[in-house]
Amino acid sequence: MARNELRPVIKLRSTAGTGHTYVTTKNRRNDPDRLTLRKYDPIVRRHVDYREER
Repeated sequence: MARNELRPVIKLRSTAGTGHTYVTTKNRRNDPDRLTLRKYDPIVRRHVDYREER
């Protein structure tokens, strides 16, 4: 898969303070701001907010 400037690879870091991250891509045209997703954190064993880090 070729890297594209329109769909950059981003890291999502847990807001629970565990340091757990997910890696994904986002569409910069549809989501120009920082992305926030609610995903599962296996360290605290619950769903928490994950925020995009730069």
